Amino acid sequence: MQRTLIHHVTIVNEGRQFLGAVIVEGEVISAIVEGEVYNLEDFDTVIDGNGCYLLPGVIDSHVHFRDPGLTHKADITSESRAAVAGGVTSVMDMPNTNPQTTTLEAWEAKMENFAQHSLVNYSCYFGATNTNYDLFDKLDKHRVPGIKLFMGSSTGNMLVDRKESLRHIFGGTDMLIMAHCEDQHTISENTAKYKGPDGDAPISMHPMIRSEEACWLSSKLAVELAQETGTRLHIAHISTARELALLSDEPLTQKRITGEVCISHLMFNDTDYQTLGAKIKCNPAVKSMGDQVALQQALNTQRLDTVATDHAPHLLSEKQGGALKAMSGMPSIQFSLNCMLELVDKGVISLDTVVQKMCHNPALLYHIEKRGFIRPGYQADLVLVRTNTTWEVTPEVLQSKCKWSPLEGHSFNWKVERTFVNGRLAFADGAPIEDIRGEELTINH
Repeated sequence: MQRTLIHHVTIVNEGRQFLGAVIVEGEVISAIVEGEVYNLEDFDTVIDGNGCYLLPGVIDSHVHFRDPGLTHKADITSESRAAVAGGVTSVMDMPNTNPQTTTLEAWEAKMENFAQHSLVNYSCYFGATNTNYDLFDKLDKHRVPGIKLFMGSSTGNMLVDRKESLRHIFGGTDMLIMAHCEDQHTISENTAKYKGPDGDAPISMHPMIRSEEACWLSSKLAVELAQETGTRLHIAHISTARELALLSDEPLTQKRITGEVCISHLMFNDTDYQTLGAKIKCNPAVKSMGDQVALQQALNTQRLDTVATDHAPHLLSEKQGGALKAMSGMPSIQFSLNCMLELVDKGVISLDTVVQKMCHNPALLYHIEKRGFIRPGYQADLVLVRTNTTWEVTPEVLQSKCKWSPLEGHSFNWKVERTFVNGRLAFADGAPIEDIRGEELTINH
């Protein structure tokens, strides 16, 4: 069995930072060493971290890899390349593909597609519709991370807005429900108000159309339904300060209702529409600077439990237009860890908090077996990052198939040097390593 030593690193794990080494045997972490108590001759491969930080691999619990059916803009191979380039070692894919992952057959086919093509570990949500809740009992709870519920319309038109259906969905499963919360009636009213004669509206109107009120009303309803039924609810991509009041500051292990924040709402605010236009158009909308600051600060509490990307590539040609015509979504998985580390440099959060919200908490929330921590016996999903290494996001470094990013021209101070997936090197020297394949995540609901 291959034995690998990763040494001369600062290990960041479970609220601690210390100089040491990690020993990997095959796919698994066999030991964590503080200091330098080891013999280099005992290992097949020795990797000198040379002052890097060693973190658990990032678990991104909210991605759209667009495969199957939308592969002109992204596919599992291309987006998993982007993932390993960003230190992401596990992903959970959303159901609004073509066909939609709303039948058992479509879910199985997508999982097989991931098994054949993904460089990272993977799992796929099952999508709720107004009528398919009778299938929930047939899902394998060790394989399906949760039910994805669109309470607001978005790409793929999987809107579930019948009150009777919502009650069936919330009352029909003991699995986690991840909800996209935007009130469609409010959005429709705002659309009629702001739509111009050309059928569009200026991009700056997007946060007024998909407004704070739309988010609040829908998130509030989801919380009420979850409380009535005792369902585990995870509110996706919280975008407003107001919604934070719906979440508790209790430890994650004590909560049934939890919240996710995405990179788009942490990195951008409505002043950025002036320079980036529809490149930062996403659902829910990027909102005010006050909302952005409140979300950043809430990372230091237990109100926001996970950080994800809602990685959603479109071709740049599909991003043309304003608030109503440009497609919603942006690629972000390759730079999510960099963005969070930038918040560390700005003094907004600590490095320990980055690891907690991007690695530990997703593993705990979804009950993922033996991932998300640097522990003996756990899978060796690891990322080496170096600080004080300034570099710029240029088209040449982009791995996503859509080949653009709202962060082009942005300089980062941290760099992902190596990514390991199940003990195998998946990214090094600025390039993904194509011949590896991730593994299916095991869920222990």
